[in-house]
Amino acid sequence: MGEFRLSGGKASAAALLLCAVLAGCGGTSTDGKGIGGEPIEAFTAEQIFGRAEYELNRRKFERAAEYFGEVERLYPYSAWAKRALIMQAFAHHKDKDYENSRSAAQRYIDFYPTDDDAAYAQYLLALSYYDQIDEVGRDQGLTFQALQSLRTVIERYPESDYARSSILKFDLAFDHLAAKEMEIGRYYLKRDHFSAAINRFRVVVEDFQTTTHTPEALHRLVEAYLSLGLTDEAQTAGAILGYNYQSTDWYEDSYRLLTKQGLETKVRGRNWLSNIYRQMIQGKWL
Repeated sequence: MGEFRLSGGKASAAALLLCAVLAGCGGTSTDGKGIGGEPIEAFTAEQIFGRAEYELNRRKFERAAEYFGEVERLYPYSAWAKRALIMQAFAHHKDKDYENSRSAAQRYIDFYPTDDDAAYAQYLLALSYYDQIDEVGRDQGLTFQALQSLRTVIERYPESDYARSSILKFDLAFDHLAAKEMEIGRYYLKRDHFSAAINRFRVVVEDFQTTTHTPEALHRLVEAYLSLGLTDEAQTAGAILGYNYQSTDWYEDSYRLLTKQGLETKVRGRNWLSNIYRQMIQGKWL
């Protein structure tokens, strides 16, 4: 995810000194025992924040999040509380506690929408979905939520340090959704459910044209339409494939299938694929 620095800069020398002092006090929780046997309420916001940073540096992310949360709880109107809230979201994310990371990030956005670190809070919120995207075979609800949140970063904070990373992750998540459609389409195609397969491959061609899955989707359409005897559609899919992806193995496979039946890769008839051809290649929007 990269290094995150608060807009206020690095911790002061005094805060770092506090970290060292507090680290030597022992104490590992905020559940009433506080720090070093002293109740947490006995410490200033800066001291608790320093302890949280110490735990963060030790990669004790859950403990760090607890201490950052104590700053927010005990000193809600202080400048330290604002810093602690964004760091709490960060610590939860590092701990893979995505729900609490998302909650803290959303609170930051709600409380400080114009702050310099609001862009990072929105980015963390998006990552809380993106980093949970699992294998293609799983439910893709989180992918949709990741796309929506990443789009918010891109559109709301286009000049921020996180916009470029969000664009890259958006493209990857978008490709992930296309992969899901392809997987289902192949499943139907193998079982000779050609109409159902066509519906899935059509989604890829119409809605995910910029992904890496489009050439295969067009080839699978050639296969499915030929199996149904719909040669106009099969030839048109081959024509689009040949125009945009002639150097791919998918085009060679489609070309072989068509020529075996005495057919060409040529636009034929009036159908959804011929409309795609006119829009994509001829620039004619109907």
